[in-house]
Amino acid sequence: MVKMLGNWACLLLLCLLPCVSYGATGRVIKVQGRVALSPSLYDRDAYQAILRQHPEQRSGVRYDVQWKTKGPLWSPLKLRAELRGVAKGNLPKELVLEKKVEAKGWFSHWSSLLLTGADYQGLVEVTAWRVTLWEGDELIGEEKSFLW
Repeated sequence: MVKMLGNWACLLLLCLLPCVSYGATGRVIKVQGRVALSPSLYDRDAYQAILRQHPEQRSGVRYDVQWKTKGPLWSPLKLRAELRGVAKGNLPKELVLEKKVEAKGWFSHWSSLLLTGADYQGLVEVTAWRVTLWEGDELIGEEKSFLW
């Protein structure tokens, strides 16, 4: 009887072993960097054209990031946006924006990363970007622009 219970315990353990999750997985679903006054794509493009013609009306760029995680989290999460662009004097420049985020619930989340102030003033144009999702020091999700 004892031998049979030991066999059942081993069998149960072997059945449950593949169900154990070793860490979170995640992904960056969408990155939006252009803002509009209304949901229309035509309005967005028209608004962006006006801002290009009148740089004094610009004060920064907001990158809205949709992201999601699955599984247990063992370390804090952070979003990182790496931006490559052109600085004043046509010199190449790179910037990194970071934000700590929290996963709540089963659904995806939206977070904003802001490029403002002196960093924005020093960067004339963003030519490529990469947004990554990190759990501690481990990369768990990424989305990048075509030119990255």
